[in-house]
Amino acid sequence: MKGIVEERAVDLGEYIVKNNTTVRAAAKKFGISKSTVHMDVSQRLKRLNPPLYTEVRKVLDTNKAQRHIRGGLATREKYKNM
Repeated sequence: MKGIVEERAVDLGEYIVKNNTTVRAAAKKFGISKSTVHMDVSQRLKRLNPPLYTEVRKVLDTNKAQRHIRGGLATREKYKNM
């Protein structure tokens, strides 16, 4: 089990950087919870692959800064179609 978790953390990190995706999308793709994705990319990946962790952190920070915009657009679309 130990090796599988480390591999998953690296795979998640590579997926997030390659696709510039959100935690939610990565969790859905890998079939795991958002909490597990956060644990893997924030703690395990930092220990296993620091350069990849830095790249993932940049993507996640960008997503966090933009999420209020995406939420507003989703609400706008919801009421626009009514």
